[in-house]
Amino acid sequence: MRRGALRERARADARHTPPGPQAPSSAQAPSSAQAPPSSSPSSPAASHPVPPSVVVERRVEWTDTDAAGHYHHSTVVRWVEAAEAVLLHRLGLSHLFGSTPRVHFEADYRARLWFGDTVRTELRVTKVGSASLHYAFTVRGQQGGEAATGRMVVAHSAAHATGSTPWPPDVRDLLGAAGPQQPELLTTAQAPGGTSCASQS
Repeated sequence: MRRGALRERARADARHTPPGPQAPSSAQAPSSAQAPPSSSPSSPAASHPVPPSVVVERRVEWTDTDAAGHYHHSTVVRWVEAAEAVLLHRLGLSHLFGSTPRVHFEADYRARLWFGDTVRTELRVTKVGSASLHYAFTVRGQQGGEAATGRMVVAHSAAHATGSTPWPPDVRDLLGAAGPQQPELLTTAQAPGGTSCASQS
């Protein structure tokens, strides 16, 4: 058979030969998209409840300062109790005031705060006992640095009780897993006459 005839026959065979399997292209989309892992009740994030916490802003008032010109150490107690009041109000547990005496308070003072400074107090629940509640707090100055840290422990003692009283189940559930609450922050508003004033939001 002549060379020309052989080439024509090879071309004809190539036209009638079915294509073989092709390797998948790297740019080709997969046939089925794999869904990202979702949080399930059995996942660690879902099985660990987050205790309640809150951030409250206050300003260092003139009456908060001492002869040295910076805030008096007792001011931290008031800021922490103000944060506690906001937290319990957010949780619908304001009725607990009057039945939660303080049994322990400690603070480490790390920086000075001065008259007019804006102060943020973060209060968070760290432990709920059968009849006690443990808080940790951090007080920060205008620049965000720590000014004071510490903890406070309160006990639940119902009215006219001679000792501590176990938390009701619904209260205990809230105190253990309510999560972060809406903060109470200072906002600067323009008062009549052009003088700025602070209000709480």
